[in-house]
Parts: sequence; C-alpha cells; structure tokens
Amino acid sequence: MKTPPASGLGPEFAGRTGAILERLNQLYPALIDLSLGRLEQLLARLGHPERHLPPVIHVAGTNGKGSTCALIRAIAEAAGWRVHVMTSPHLVHVTERFRIAGRIVSESELAEVMEDIERVNDGAPITVFEVLTAAGFVLGARHPAELMIVEVGLGGRYDATNVLARPAACAIASISMDHEAFLGDTLEKIAMEKAGIIKARVPVATGRHPADVMAVIARVAHECDAPLWRRDHEWSITPSPDGTRLTYRDGEGTLDLPRPGLLGPHQVDNAGLAVATLRASGLSLPPQAWAGIANAHWPARLQRLEGALARKLPAGWELWLDGGHNPGAGDALAQVIEGWGDRPVHLIVGMKQTKDASGFLAPLLPHVAGAQAVAEPEQHLALPVADIIAAGQGRVIAGPTIEQALERLTHDMPHQPPARVVICGSLYLAGVALQQDGWIAT
Repeated sequence: MKTPPASGLGPEFAGRTGAILERLNQLYPALIDLSLGRLEQLLARLGHPERHLPPVIHVAGTNGKGSTCALIRAIAEAAGWRVHVMTSPHLVHVTERFRIAGRIVSESELAEVMEDIERVNDGAPITVFEVLTAAGFVLGARHPAELMIVEVGLGGRYDATNVLARPAACAIASISMDHEAFLGDTLEKIAMEKAGIIKARVPVATGRHPADVMAVIARVAHECDAPLWRRDHEWSITPSPDGTRLTYRDGEGTLDLPRPGLLGPHQVDNAGLAVATLRASGLSLPPQAWAGIANAHWPARLQRLEGALARKLPAGWELWLDGGHNPGAGDALAQVIEGWGDRPVHLIVGMKQTKDASGFLAPLLPHVAGAQAVAEPEQHLALPVADIIAAGQGRVIAGPTIEQALERLTHDMPHQPPARVVICGSLYLAGVALQQDGWIAT
C-alpha cells in the first residue's frame, strides 16, 4: 500500500522539528505506507512506550473522528482529568498533533524526543507518520495523565497507531468514501479497514452507519468478542424539541446534556459517540463531567474566523472555516448551510489533489449564492483551480486566492445585506487560512 516517493513534506513542516522530519523523510520518503512492522521494531528499541500509557481511547472514522476526540477530551477535562491527545494532521505547526496533559507540546520538547527517536532508529527505514506516532507515545508515557486519546491517521487496520494492543475502548465515527487507493473502492471495504482497530474483548462504540457498513463492524466485533455499542441499539441520543438540550440513554441510565460546543447537526452523533465510548470503557467519571461536551472546540471544523481575513469583509458579514474534504463532509456542511436561512452563503473552495471535488461540491452548490475556487501558493498538494471549476456544474468561478475571492465579494456586493462566507474543502487550505487570519493554537 505505497505511494510514489514524495517530493517533500509540504510547507507546514518548519523550524527545528521540520529539519528533523526532512532528514527522516530521506530514510523512507513514501508519505503513506500502511504497515505496523517498522514502528513495532522502533518502539521495541525505545522500550515500548506504547505499553506505559494511561488508559487509551482509540478513534477511527472517515469524518468526525477529530471532533469525537475533542468531545471526549472536553468530557474528561470537565472531570478534572489530565488528558493527552494525539491527532493528525496538523493545521499550522506539527506541535498541534500532541496535546500533553492539556497543553500543546513545546517545539523544544518535541524536537528533543524526535532527535532521540532518530538516534535510536539509526538510519532504519521509517515513515514520517511512524516517527510522529512514536513521538506521541514517548510523550504520553513520559507525562502523567488519567487518559490518552489517539486518533487514527488513515484507515485503521494497518495504521501506525494500531500498534496499541489493548486500549480501554475504541470508537468508529462516520464512514464514507475517501482514500480509496489505500482503503478500497466500496464502503464495505473501507469499513473493514476502519474496523481493524477493534481488539479482542475491548468495547467499541459507533454511531449511525448504512446497514452494509454496520454489518461489517458488527461482524468484526463479534469475531473479536468485543462488546459493541451502536447508536439506536445500545445507546441513543435525541435533541430536545427546541434544540437546546440532548437526552442520552444507554443501559446504565439517562443523561440530560447541553448541546455540544461544536456546531452542526452531525455533532449530535459525535457527542453521543463520545459519551458512549467513555461509558463503554468502564472508566469512572463524576456526573458533572458529561456536560463538558459544551466546552468542546476543534479548529477548522465550522470555526468562526474573526481576525485579519474576516476584517476584509463588509461590516456585519461572517467568515467561517471548515476543513471537511470528501463527499460525506460535503453532505454534513450542506446540512449546516441549509439551516442558515437568514442570509446568503458564499463558498471559497480549495481542495487537495486526488480528492473527489465533484462529490464534495454536489450537495453544497444548491444551497449557496456563489462559489469561488482557490489554490493558495503555500497550500500543499493543491488541486488546480481549473479542476475545481470543472467539477462545479458551471456554478464555480476562479478566486483564485482567498484574498482575491474576499475582495471580489467586497467589491461586487458592497451594499448587499450581510452574508456568510465559508472557506472549505481542505485541511491544507484551512491551515493557510488560519495563518492568514492570525490564528495561534492554544
């Protein structure tokens, strides 16, 4: 499962850590090569830090796994727990991947850990993601905490994070078509890869899925004798009539919950999945912890921008950012936009090469006043503007940059009622937008 050697790591790798990663990239320059063997050997030489972690929640899925991680973290921190979180990819700087006991790791500590890993690896073939995964485990083992949340990078079965032998619980978020070259060209094949994180007798929670996807997850869970927590079976979550509260139910009882801090109707499923995963894990949390879902935040997931980019728009306009980049994410964003009936919405769309631009745009275009395609100079692996326009059913024009697209909206509509502008289509584009807006990870 290899890609051709990559020409580089992208502009997001910079500074001392970037220099280390560039050196390591020369050892095995395929950015994606799904395998466990190389990392298992490296972890053995490092003293198996993955065996010395606090209780781990392992999260897979096509869409929603990052949000689910954020919601689990918010619950655990509301309990007063110290929480490690390892996610990918990052938006602006590689340190964002590692939140250690509640704080993003410093570049100096991450660089020291990666230099140790580089020395121990001693020139053996290794991928950049495997090195970063090893770094996360070293950091997680080094610092005390009550919980560690680990997000799968790609797929599940052969993802580097799947060296975790016995997490406290696993979660599988929404599954849709993405990364077909690595995971398969049907939902059932992709579901099989995601279900590869299920371990013998380790509980696994999951949200709503099509019947064929759920059948795959249920079969793997049965084969592993893993307790399965499914939405609308072992657990349920229902918004109140006015949408201000949620009612969660499972075999342990009922919880009255606030709306999650993350926006969009799809976040109800992710919030329920977060609660169900923690309940399934058997970890004991105080009653007040569950309301922590209201405090969840996750950058580039329906994030309101209010910095330098937002100030380029007319007074009263809103600028939003969403990093979703596949057809499932397009469906979720379309539901949000459809609910924004009080003002028109304009899209600024940039995508990564190999992504399904038509599938992403199709559910969105019927609900927006206009769309502009962009490809920022700093945007790693940007899909050409012409390709996005070709996928846009005659409704997409060239930006061709975020700044130029915002200027066009400002100049073309100076006296129009306030509107919303959504920058979307790529986490790489989201990283560029956050830098331009002046965002700093905290």
